[in-house]
Amino acid sequence: MKIKKILLSSLLLVLLVIASACGSEGASGSGDSVTLKLAHSGSDKHQYNIAAKKFKKLVEKKTDESVKIEIHGNGTLGSEADVIEQVMDGSVDMTTVSADSSFANTIPEMNVFGIPYLFRDAEHVYNTLDGEVGQELLSLAEEKNMKGLGYWEVGFRHLTNSKREIHTPEDVEGLKIRVQPAPVWETHMKALGASPTPVDFNELYSALDQGVVDGQENPLPTIDSMKFYEVQKHVALTAHTYSPAIVVMNQGVWDKLNGDQQKAIQSASEETTTYIRETLAEKAEKIKSKLKENGVTITEPDRDKFREATKDVKDAVSEEVPQELIDRIKDQ
Repeated sequence: MKIKKILLSSLLLVLLVIASACGSEGASGSGDSVTLKLAHSGSDKHQYNIAAKKFKKLVEKKTDESVKIEIHGNGTLGSEADVIEQVMDGSVDMTTVSADSSFANTIPEMNVFGIPYLFRDAEHVYNTLDGEVGQELLSLAEEKNMKGLGYWEVGFRHLTNSKREIHTPEDVEGLKIRVQPAPVWETHMKALGASPTPVDFNELYSALDQGVVDGQENPLPTIDSMKFYEVQKHVALTAHTYSPAIVVMNQGVWDKLNGDQQKAIQSASEETTTYIRETLAEKAEKIKSKLKENGVTITEPDRDKFREATKDVKDAVSEEVPQELIDRIKDQ
């Protein structure tokens, strides 16, 4: 009997410890505090990280540090596709990723951001993202166990390569161009006569350096922050598409936060959106100057010719992107 009492007491003690631990932890933390892991694939100077650092500062201030943000950049927790899966299953709390990259394989409608020349300018982009259409697209994340918090900035995308200057679509023919792993991008590059080659973003610099691909397409801040100018001496300002950096959190993690924490995080995400848009707009001309100083030739191609050459790309993703969605964006 004495042994049974000892065993019973030990068991009760273990159960109390487990219950205490379970009751005190959120994503990672103790008491009412929680630490959220935010993973991304960008370098320390990439748009993702600039925004993530601002977001971290705002969240921790707004919550009196009851919510802390732990940033994992440079693809340290895996490729963009890996991290999206981890956010869905809850092993990573948050990510920010280009909406038209691997994320479009999870939410097909995001292929809309890969349709060439859909947006007229930045004002058109922001009216769309901040309005009804953008919020409807964001809400699709809920179907994949994710909470959509908003859109940060990647930017208008431009072509770069190591072979030659690009002035017309004919200059792109035959080039091996790295594409994001989404259906719209393969069709896009084939329309220009290029050979589309999927490469994970965190492996792109080495692929360019080793000649696995001749070129790639990304916004100027990305070309700068990832130092692609070291291995790409020709930049063509095609501005062929705009990529938003969608910000998502695991739905279960979001649901465990209290109301004040949720409001603070949502508010911090929105403030970060404004901050990163303004910050990158201010950097544009400085980046061009820096590229030229590093021996990069910058051309301004005839965008009307590129628009004409890629006008049928939207048809290739008609199953993923409804025509109604395209029309609504055009009408913004």
